[in-house]
Amino acid sequence: MFQTYRPKSKLESALNIMELIYHNSVRAVRKTHENAFMAIFMNVLQTVIFVLAFYFMFSIMGLRSAALRGDFMVYIMTGIFLYMTHVKTMGAVSGSEGPASPMMQHAPMNTAIAILSGMLSSLYIQVLSLFLVLFVYDVAFNPFVMQEIHDPIGCLGMLLLAWFSGAAIGMVFLALKPWFPTPVSIISTVYQRANMIASGKMFVANSLPGYMLVMFDWNPLFHTIDQSRGYAFKDYNPHNSNWEYALYLSIVLIMIGLMGEFYTRKHASASWSARR
Repeated sequence: MFQTYRPKSKLESALNIMELIYHNSVRAVRKTHENAFMAIFMNVLQTVIFVLAFYFMFSIMGLRSAALRGDFMVYIMTGIFLYMTHVKTMGAVSGSEGPASPMMQHAPMNTAIAILSGMLSSLYIQVLSLFLVLFVYDVAFNPFVMQEIHDPIGCLGMLLLAWFSGAAIGMVFLALKPWFPTPVSIISTVYQRANMIASGKMFVANSLPGYMLVMFDWNPLFHTIDQSRGYAFKDYNPHNSNWEYALYLSIVLIMIGLMGEFYTRKHASASWSARR
């Protein structure tokens, strides 16, 4: 009863960690609903609502002509999918269990597993939603949509970069949250709402004048969305954005977040939960 199991080799230890991440990822997916199918369905429905809302908004305002030459729904989905992945991952990482969480009282559990589980569960749901929406659109509306996407692998790479940048920003929020719970919660919400515009999913960077470009080029999501449209559309060459900036900034932010989380974990206190 009071014995502690210790892995006998590094391989066994790695397998145990992977098993913990898997089970905690399943738990994270089912947080929104006790039925895993309904949890995924709700996310797919949210994505569909976003896509349809922007489609009708562009149509009513007469902005379809400002979009790129090619499938208009692909133009919308390249923005919506990356935005949803970035924001959902940031929320999942920043909302994962901290060092003072009751889950950390279980010996195999630690904050690294909680963070990785939040990242992977969010990626799983978003990628599954992406393929389901694309499949339905391909079958019911445009059977040649996959042929119209110029470089699907490049688009998938930008989706992963949006996921990674969301996780990096979420790491910084996670490290700061125990020290400043209310301000961090407000800033996180403002960041998510601001990205409705600042992500650039409603326009392309090449169409922006210089004085407006400086208002958006700080945002890594802006660069990934614009680059994904460069991969999706053969006739669009994004020259006001680059994916290297998003990658390097994400690496810097995740290093800062890891150092901050390590420092926070060393000074963890059970009384922090009363402040939230």
